[in-house]
Amino acid sequence: MATLIEISYFAAAVLFILGLKRMAHPRTARSGIVWAGAGMAIATVATFFYPGLENYALMVAGIAIGGGLAWWTGKKVAMTDMPQMIAIYNGMGGGAAGAIAAVELLKVTSAAPGELHHGTVVVLLAVLGAMIGTVSFSGSCIAFAKLQGLQRKIVKLPMHQWINLGLFGLMVLLGGVIIFGDAGAFTVLVFFMLALALGVLMTLPIGGADMPVVISLYNAFTGLAVAFEGFVLDNAAMIIAGTVVGAAGSLLTQLMARAMNRPITNVLFSSFGSDEGTQSEAPEGTMKEMQPQDAAIQMAYAGKVIVVPGYGMAVAQAQHKIWEMCQLLETNGVEVKFAIHPVAGRMPGHMNVLLAEAGVPYDMIYDLEEINQEFATADVAIVIGANDVVNPAARTDKSSPIFGMPILNADQAHNVLVVKRGRGTGFSGIENALFFGDNTHMVYGDGQKVANQLIAAIKEL
Repeated sequence: MATLIEISYFAAAVLFILGLKRMAHPRTARSGIVWAGAGMAIATVATFFYPGLENYALMVAGIAIGGGLAWWTGKKVAMTDMPQMIAIYNGMGGGAAGAIAAVELLKVTSAAPGELHHGTVVVLLAVLGAMIGTVSFSGSCIAFAKLQGLQRKIVKLPMHQWINLGLFGLMVLLGGVIIFGDAGAFTVLVFFMLALALGVLMTLPIGGADMPVVISLYNAFTGLAVAFEGFVLDNAAMIIAGTVVGAAGSLLTQLMARAMNRPITNVLFSSFGSDEGTQSEAPEGTMKEMQPQDAAIQMAYAGKVIVVPGYGMAVAQAQHKIWEMCQLLETNGVEVKFAIHPVAGRMPGHMNVLLAEAGVPYDMIYDLEEINQEFATADVAIVIGANDVVNPAARTDKSSPIFGMPILNADQAHNVLVVKRGRGTGFSGIENALFFGDNTHMVYGDGQKVANQLIAAIKEL
């Protein structure tokens, strides 16, 4: 039986890796999810035959309740709410790793000498998994609250980072006591309380503009914690799955941070994206408004139109109407392309998911490196709900917090149309110099409503 379990875990690991590989391309991503899900199903079933397990009724109940809730929320959640669902689900993974560590550490602290076979290295891994998983859990809960609108205010205490450093130091000290000393259950409890507090305090000062990086970082934390607990339980499936998730999350976090031209430390220890706004040079010029009918004429008679979607499109749920508009333009002989910035939206790949849901073909969607040179040859760039990712201040204003961040060169198009609800700044509180450009016109209104007006106007031409 032990051999069969190991073979099952190996098969699950292969399916995890192949599934992740297939998720790297939109055309195969759906099958990749199915493959990875099959791997998880195999690992779960194999675990029921693991030696020493007794609480089968509790295991089945947990799977039924958790699986039922996941199925229901997965079917119910809107695409605009997908980032917060990802955040909270990721947090549950970290919490599960922390709970496993808690059980193992309580066994260590309550056991008589010679009762347990855990060595120092195993206890060390349990402590590390507990620390990382618990921080990921509480931090992801705060990220969920921010994205859901439950926690709108940016909270930054006096000497906030020193408080975080003190909490971390105390955690390390208590972890050392648990590993090498004669710790009791109270010490373990305080250790976990400190980890929960650190996750909360780490995330509270981070603004919404940094949420894609934060979600990705906590995803890496969760994977790492699961891998550590896999070593503690001697479970190969957990080790492999956690390592894969941790490695993928770490690489994605680096890519996201690079796309913002900001180191991870800057994301974690600064307030970019706060609701207090950010000081930078005031843009020159004035915003010029254009009516949807005039914007429709400009696009209908263009040779090339590049669409730049952002989170505002997601909020307005305008992706279907935007695609309908683009299909009309293509019928009129206009070349249409979509330009996606790596950090557009509230999670990695958010815009790609929305456009795929609307039915936009994959070969019409381009990332920053592929499309940026084409803006100069575009007759019209239409920006729908995007802000920082098209702000030319990133190139010119050294006082701007986004200076040096790679952006989409929408301002280089012959004409720029910006669909926006009002004149306020974006989520990060930074004024966008693009809106004041000589070749830019603002089309004010809800994204879906404006798209409907553009569609009606194009049909009349």
